[in-house]
Amino acid sequence: MADTLIIQTRGLRKEYGSTVALQGLDIEIEAGGIVGILGPNGAGKTTFVETLEGLRKPTSGSVTVLGMNPATQGKALRERLGVQLQKTALPTELTVREMLDLFASFYDSALPSDSILEKVDLLPQARQKAATLSGGQQQRLVVGIALIHDPELVILDEPTTGLDPKARRDLHGVIRELRERGRTTLLTTHYIEEAEHLCDRVIMIRDGEIVADGTPFDLVGQSSESSTIWIQVDGPMDPAPLIAAGVEPLGQEGEHHKFTTTDPTATILALGDMLRSQGLRLEDLRLKRPTLEDVYLELMGDVPEDRGEVSL
Repeated sequence: MADTLIIQTRGLRKEYGSTVALQGLDIEIEAGGIVGILGPNGAGKTTFVETLEGLRKPTSGSVTVLGMNPATQGKALRERLGVQLQKTALPTELTVREMLDLFASFYDSALPSDSILEKVDLLPQARQKAATLSGGQQQRLVVGIALIHDPELVILDEPTTGLDPKARRDLHGVIRELRERGRTTLLTTHYIEEAEHLCDRVIMIRDGEIVADGTPFDLVGQSSESSTIWIQVDGPMDPAPLIAAGVEPLGQEGEHHKFTTTDPTATILALGDMLRSQGLRLEDLRLKRPTLEDVYLELMGDVPEDRGEVSL
């Protein structure tokens, strides 16, 4: 990843009357990766990205995007920034290709419309009016519009909402291609598994504050949740050595002995010693570690997913 700092906020605060959407965020994002923003509705995700886009002015603090202030240098920033908003109203009478051509005309340079249509899998609908597209197709078109001028930074606000599994997987491919070309993608998402498998870095926000920030691997490693292990051997097994290593037995599941452990490494070492000492052969071993969803639920606690503040 490049060392160029592409986004920087210092003490970023946004208030709507008595409601505080962002509580002094300090964030630095370098160029060249995929960064996910996770949090329940009303956490401040959309307020954060729309402040980066220059659509909302902070109450206090500072914001720099691509070396510019979004609130005062919006025109220059938009030449280098691609944005897909959470909600977008499309002109009803334009075809899909006309839509892309229209938005391409707003920039000093742009990619060919057909190359974008191919990326977002809308080439067969090129002559179809945008208003007649399905919800998922409209979502892909809006993402295509965000990419038409080949931006350095792409901000996607819940880009895969409403997409079927294939379309979601295809869009993931587009985002990964952006990373391969040195572009940076910042996306909000409600799909925690999506963030775990797609993002290089995940920032979790709750009530306008950062509660976690790191790679998915590192965040999962910080979880206090236990791992589950299933063991199948070729004869009677005395689990005492595993229990001595801190493993908790959970009984049988078919031919497998089931356990939980907070230290999988120690468990595997104890398992090796146990197999040798009891003269057993391991026939099957399955391990399920905590996921990013476990970390998310652990950090978010009982915050409801729908607090009636979807726009924050």
